[in-house]
Formats: sequence, C-alpha cells, structure tokens
Amino acid sequence: MSENSQWYVVHTYSGYENKVKANIEKIVENRGMHDQIHQIVVPTQDTTEIKNGQKKNVQRKVYPGYVLLNMEMNDDTWYVVRNTRGVTSFVGPGSKPVPLTESEVAAMGIDLPVESIDLFEGDTVKIIRGPFENSIGLVKEVQLQKRIAIVKISIFGRETPLELDFSQIQKL
Repeated sequence: MSENSQWYVVHTYSGYENKVKANIEKIVENRGMHDQIHQIVVPTQDTTEIKNGQKKNVQRKVYPGYVLLNMEMNDDTWYVVRNTRGVTSFVGPGSKPVPLTESEVAAMGIDLPVESIDLFEGDTVKIIRGPFENSIGLVKEVQLQKRIAIVKISIFGRETPLELDFSQIQKL
C-alpha cells in the first residue's frame, strides 16, 4: 500500500455489499488498478442465531449498506468506484469523499498492517507534532497494533502520560 492510500466508505444498495465488492475487484483486475485500489472490505462478525431451537453460527454484516475501500483517491479511482453497479455514493459531504482517520479504521476492526518501529520501553523521544511539540519524554509502553506509544512527559513538574501516534514522536 502506498502512502497516498486511505480508507474510504461507499454506500451501497442494501444487500449489495458483496456484489459491490466483487464488481470492484473485477474492475481492478481488468484495468490493472492494483496499485491504486488496494483493499475492499465488507466487515462481518460471527454471531450465533437460534432458529427453531437450533443454534447456528452465521456471519452478519457489521455495517449493512456500506463497503470500505483502501485506495488512492484520484479522478480514475473515484470514477470507477462511483460508477460501479450497486454503489450509491461515497460517504462525505456533497461529492467529496472523506477518508477515515486511523482511529476510525481501528475502531471498525480493520487490520492495519503492523509496522515495526525501532522504539522500546525506556527510550527517550522528542514529540515532533501536536500540542506538546518539542517536549522530551520517556516511552513507558509501545502498542504496535494501535500504532501508539505511551510517553511520560513532565508538565508543571508532574509526570503525565500521553498516548501518541508513532508519527508524532522521534527517537533521540
């Protein structure tokens, strides 16, 4: 996946989620757009239903009527997705699709690729972005899956833990 790719949400006709996914995958294959449209997801969760006294494991759509796409937004990808049969619109104001934030993606249970980072408990880091920019702190915990580090900095003489994204800190 490239740096320009982000997660977007498209609204579909109810019950068409898997068809939309299959249609977009076919278009990506036919047009060789693997480098622009990376992943198409219909989030599901396993649940147990009881019908006529019988327990049955089924997969339910977590967000009926929606499909998630990891893609680079440009005129071509917008056109391809927007004109896919079953897609009603991108989620966002007007015609401008709005990408999901990393925390929204994580909350939806989509697995982001886990990157390795040369950061360990006890390392000293400098905060390079955000309200505590240029502060120096001590790493107390690294959470690779969430892409965050718990960093303790001194604010008004008190140790204060901050939850910071990897992109906000730099190892010293």
